[in-house]
Formats: sequence, C-alpha cells, structure tokens
Amino acid sequence: MLRTDDSTVRDLLSRIFGEDQDELADDWVRRQLTDSSALLDEAALRREATELLGALRDALDTGSPLTRIIERDQAVRSALRGLSERRARAGATPAATATAILALKRTTTTALERRSEDPAVRYQASLLVNQLLDAAGLLTFSVYVEGREEIIRRQHQQMLELSTPVIRLWRQVLAVPLIGTLDSARTQVVMNSLLEAIQTHEARVAIIDIAGVSTVDTAVAHHLLQTVSAVRLMGAECLISGVRPSIAQTVTQLGIDLSQIVTRGSLADALAAALELLGDRTGAVTG
Repeated sequence: MLRTDDSTVRDLLSRIFGEDQDELADDWVRRQLTDSSALLDEAALRREATELLGALRDALDTGSPLTRIIERDQAVRSALRGLSERRARAGATPAATATAILALKRTTTTALERRSEDPAVRYQASLLVNQLLDAAGLLTFSVYVEGREEIIRRQHQQMLELSTPVIRLWRQVLAVPLIGTLDSARTQVVMNSLLEAIQTHEARVAIIDIAGVSTVDTAVAHHLLQTVSAVRLMGAECLISGVRPSIAQTVTQLGIDLSQIVTRGSLADALAAALELLGDRTGAVTG
C-alpha cells in the first residue's frame, strides 16, 4: 500500500492540476453548465476553475500534506470561499454548490484514469482526491452558512433601526415611539439613534413613548433607566409617555422606582410637559 504522501501520487496529481489544467477546467465547466441549477455563466465558471485548479497545483508543489491542503493553504481556501460566496449571492443553495464540487471530483477521477495505468496508484490517488474535495465541499458549505448568518444579522439590525425611528416633534424636542419587545440589543439601537439625534438637532428634551411596548418587566425598566441616564449625560431631559394603567400597576407591583423620571399617559401629554420644560408653547418644527 502506498503512503498517503507518496511522491508518485503527489506527482500524478500535480501533473493533472498543472499540465491538464485547461482540459480539467473545460470538463468541469461543461459538467456544471449541464446542471440545471447552475447560476453562473460560462466565463465566470471558467475563471473560478482556473483559480481553484491553479491554487491546488501550487499547494501540491509546497510539500504540504495532501490531506491538510484545504485546512492549511490560504490560496486554496480563498478560491473556495470566493466560489461559495459568488454562488450564495447568485441565489444558489448549499446543495448546488456541493454539486459543483462533486462535478470537480468526477472530472479529476476521469483524468486520473487517463494519466495512470497503475491500479494501485489510481486507487490511492482517488482516495486522496475524495478526501481533498470532500474537505473542499465542507468548507464551501461553512462559508455559505457564515454568509447567510451575516445577511440575517444585517437584516435584523436594519429591522431594529427601522422599528425605532427618532421623530422630531418640536423645536429641540425628539420622540422615539417603541413597539413590541424592548431587549438589550434593541435598547442599544434606541440609545445610539437617540443620542446621535440629540447631538444633530441640539435637542433639549427626548420623549420615549412605550404605548406600543407589550409588557414592562424589571429588564425592560432597567433598559429604560439606562437610556434615560444616557440622555441626561448629553444634557437633555428625558420623559416617558404611553404609561397605561396596566403598565403602571406592573411597575408598582415589581417595586421599580421611576420616581426620578417624568412620565405621562400619552405622547400629547408628554409633548405638553416638554414645552413647559422649554418654556415654549409657541415653537414650531423648522427645517
């Protein structure tokens, strides 16, 4: 039995990925184009094939263990990451990307049969190709999952920002109407948006309207107190509006102290209180 890193096997694979690169690329591209799930055009597929096959050839020449090439060689990893990311952006599924890697496995196996007449060498080389491209398939799947998770994180952040708009109600008066659940992540978005708006508009009063918040518990109250403290550090006063009877009862039962915060039952009442703080009942939104 030949050893995994036997020079005969390495030389054979190096010739296939090097001398037969054009032929290999042609066959791999052809196999992908016949697949109905292929979303990239022929030119893009050929560029990918040339990049990946060249990286594999160079990795074989470094003397790195054949079974660790996908793990260790940065050029090979970069080529595979690019391949997976391009397909993800084009709307391909992980299965479609894995099918592309399997097509390369069949292409390489066919080339092995042409290049070597020694059954033992072909067998050992085939085992290594399977290990190599199976690892490549796992990497492309991992990259796809990472990419999808990043897209989901960005979309979640965008939804948080859209769900917490800062509204200019009056000269030097801002409001943030909250709807739904207030957790740590959303509190941070609210705080950042509100503080930036206070600085931009030189606001002196900020109103946080919780009429649309489903429940107020100890955690929600803590988040509100944090936001109020941050607003005050900016030199502005902070009011809380939308305190419904049920919320007032819950806050009292939980023993949460909101006595240091001006609260009102409605946004209109909070705006009136804000104007009193400003000593301005005639101001109007400008600009």
